[in-house]
Parts: sequence; C-alpha cells; structure tokens
Amino acid sequence: MSNKVDKDKIKKAVTEILEAIGEDPSREGLVETPDRISRMYEEIFSGLGEDAHEVLSKRFTVDNSEMVVERDITFYSMCEHHLLPFFGKAHVAYVPNGEVVGLSKLARTVEIYARRPQIQERLTAQIADAIMDELKPKGVMVMMEAEHMCMTMRGVKKPGSTTVTVATRGDFIDNEKLQGTFYGRVRNFRL
Repeated sequence: MSNKVDKDKIKKAVTEILEAIGEDPSREGLVETPDRISRMYEEIFSGLGEDAHEVLSKRFTVDNSEMVVERDITFYSMCEHHLLPFFGKAHVAYVPNGEVVGLSKLARTVEIYARRPQIQERLTAQIADAIMDELKPKGVMVMMEAEHMCMTMRGVKKPGSTTVTVATRGDFIDNEKLQGTFYGRVRNFRL
C-alpha cells in the first residue's frame, strides 16, 4: 500500500485558505505555514499508505486461550467532517485461537487506522475487523474513548465531553460475562 502526499498541492490549498479568510500568506508568521502544514499532513495521514494486515501478519503460537488486553493506547486522529483532531485512548482485547501477536502490533494497528481521515465509529470497527481477519481469534473487543475538537472548540462547544465507541466480534458478541471481564480489566485492573 502506498500513499504519496502531494505537498505542492497542499501548500497551494493552504495559501488559498489563508487568502480566503483575509490573511496575508506573505506575512512573516505565515510564510512557512503552507510548508509546515504539508509536512504535518504527510505525517498525520500516513496511515493511508499503511496496511494493518501486514503489521499483524507476524504471529507466535500459544497453547492457552486467555484474554489478551492492551489498554490505554493513546491515539490521535482527524475528524473527516471538519479536519479537526480527536484524540484519546484505545483499549483492545482478543481471545487467542492458537496465535498471538507482539503487543506493539496492537498499538501499531490502532495508529495505522487513526492516521487517516476518520470517524470514531469506523475507526473502532476497523481495528476490531483487522485483528479478527488476520489473527482469527475466538473474539475481539475494542473500546475507544475520545475528545473531539469539532465538539469542543466549535459548534456545541462542550470541552471535556468524551465519546465512547465499542466493537465486539466473535465470542465477545452477546457474551456479557466476557465483556464484563474486559471492562473490569480496562477500568480496575491492578497488578
């Protein structure tokens, strides 16, 4: 998968936006802004050129099928409706079916899908589906908690509000006990 960002096109568009809002793109503080934005967009949308299935393809054989939970994975994404950030924590669990991946691969999967123009609902589902498709576990559950700048700095202006989305696959669907174990580990788990 490849995503070649057209930096010149971004620079031109940013210059036009600055002009459209009544700013002078040649003003000292703005001269380098189009270039900065083009480099930033290359970074924050880099997930468009990456494949989570490739990241999840290196697996290890295991004998047990105890739930694996990785919680508090920090993520940053961009709302596709306003191109404003939303950010928060992802919590990912799966019940292995003979294979596991390195824990960094779960965090990397979250990052790949977060680094695209997104909505939180789809982001949550994409992470769950990629793990389910690639690992073929008995079940997957993903919960994401995020603050959306499109709700806090504009529009309804409700800073501190959090949106929570959940995706369940396999054994987690309609299994309140398994879901409860997940929520317990995410909220109250102490070593």
